[in-house]
Amino acid sequence: MKAKYRVRNWNDYNKSLIQRGSITVWFSEDAIKKWIALEETGKKGRPKLYSDDAILTTLIIRSVFHLPLRALQGFLTSLVVILSVGLPIPSYTQICRRAKSLGQELKMLSRKHVTNIVIDSTGLKVYGEGEWKVRQHGYSKRRTWRKLHLAICPDSNEIVFEILTENNIADCEVYPKLLERMPKSVKYTYGDGAYDTQRCYEANIKHGSIPIIPPNRNAVFRKNGSPSWEIRNINLLEISGLGGDDKGRKLWKKLTGYHRRSLGETAMFRFKRLFGNDLKSRILETQKAESRAKCEALNIMTRLGMPKSELMVA
Repeated sequence: MKAKYRVRNWNDYNKSLIQRGSITVWFSEDAIKKWIALEETGKKGRPKLYSDDAILTTLIIRSVFHLPLRALQGFLTSLVVILSVGLPIPSYTQICRRAKSLGQELKMLSRKHVTNIVIDSTGLKVYGEGEWKVRQHGYSKRRTWRKLHLAICPDSNEIVFEILTENNIADCEVYPKLLERMPKSVKYTYGDGAYDTQRCYEANIKHGSIPIIPPNRNAVFRKNGSPSWEIRNINLLEISGLGGDDKGRKLWKKLTGYHRRSLGETAMFRFKRLFGNDLKSRILETQKAESRAKCEALNIMTRLGMPKSELMVA
């Protein structure tokens, strides 16, 4: 019989869902203080008026309220008047131009103490057709998409790191890059069979964390003595000792806590539910800034409150 869970904090969770739409949440005191660029770049030309935090804030508001750039400028202009903030507002061309420099550097998005990490990826459509056109005429050659790789803390449900790549980049290529920037407090990393490669195991050894990655069904023992393959060999022995095949694999996943990885898929569901499964920007540089802004916004919403469920006892 499948286990059933019931949410126990509906009152607090409902309040957090209502607060997600509050405009005061997205214009915090910290954002106001950092709105104007104060640091000197030392470069020729006119210095920047708006800080990177200001541009990121505008992109967050754009993502939350699903606004085109021109409407975003009008929304922000009316917003500072209503809130009596008295800040200058960048034009839509400035936001678009400055967004190219954001999201290019891998930065930690969560401020929480992280001990476990779930790593996974999902696809985001860049441009394509609607369902009716596809049903009538099929896909066109211009249909393409990007891959959003997320490192999520299963304890706080916050996104710790994010990387947006082209669709030809394999998951196992991004995994080591994420682990390189991961804090040493991370003890366990959870991933699906796409990360069952020597490169990923070597990244865990270098970082000092333990990978919870199920071997592929056609996996065989490696006898080359490599420390990275020893991790996989141990997993294969444990699966074989628990019954092998499907039975042993299911027990292994349960005993190792592998199913915590589903919290990563839940975070991706929340991401697409709130912001859609496509990207508004057309070039990769601004798409990276857009994905970072959406992840920042999702973390803000997550900190407001999350449902707490308990196992129902019959």
